[in-house]
Amino acid sequence: MKLPRIQGDSDVRPASFDTKAISADALRELALPARRAFGKRVLTLGGLLMLTGCSLTDEKSVNAFLMSVSRMNDRVQGWLFDPTRLAPTYSEAELTRPFPFNAYYGIDDVPEVDGSDYRLKLSGMIAGKRDWTLPELYALPHAEQITRHICVEGWSAIGHWGGTPFGDFLRRVGADTSAKYVGFKCADDYYESIDMPTALHPQTLLAFEYDGKTLPPKYGFPMKLRIPTKLGYKNPKHIVEIFVTNTYPGGYWSDQGYNWFGGS
Repeated sequence: MKLPRIQGDSDVRPASFDTKAISADALRELALPARRAFGKRVLTLGGLLMLTGCSLTDEKSVNAFLMSVSRMNDRVQGWLFDPTRLAPTYSEAELTRPFPFNAYYGIDDVPEVDGSDYRLKLSGMIAGKRDWTLPELYALPHAEQITRHICVEGWSAIGHWGGTPFGDFLRRVGADTSAKYVGFKCADDYYESIDMPTALHPQTLLAFEYDGKTLPPKYGFPMKLRIPTKLGYKNPKHIVEIFVTNTYPGGYWSDQGYNWFGGS
């Protein structure tokens, strides 16, 4: 948020901050359903300041304050996340047709990945560091789900995804499942990471298909991560590398101020 600065002929006086506006921004960070019970205890600027240890004296401190609230939300969502609780599933009759395209670029800029020479790279805390071809990935145990994609922009859509359970894949390749994070690099410049409990959730899917057919480019060919317990921006598309780490990897949108945990 842009903060005012009052300048005189020979002095610069501290800005007068709109604490109501700052509170509103902070409280939006506490708005997701998983955080509401916790948020009721800190729904004042003073309470939030006490939790985050920030004071509002200039633009930099306000930005630090809002980032602290965002990171606090990440921690709260992590505490509340139940790795055994399943997201709702739906019937074929409830599918959203057509399923919407969504990205930070236009549909004409969707990356074209050549499946014939595609290789999925594995790195980090994984024992079986080797590249995987698409035929090898397609031969993995198959699972399907019809789940709701929830976008941070306020819309949702129900889609039919097919692929292999991601937790099973991580165990198959010898990933250290006691590590904190799993990260993803994509064929465009997108990147993302998730917590390990979410990676191991039974509905987290390494998806190669949409509605019974090979995943189209607009939905993430050759593969995307489908996580029905997360908001849409936590579901990376066009994945070319997966890595496991204990070092916080960030993400395309969380590095710009979005919540990193991104639970739906």
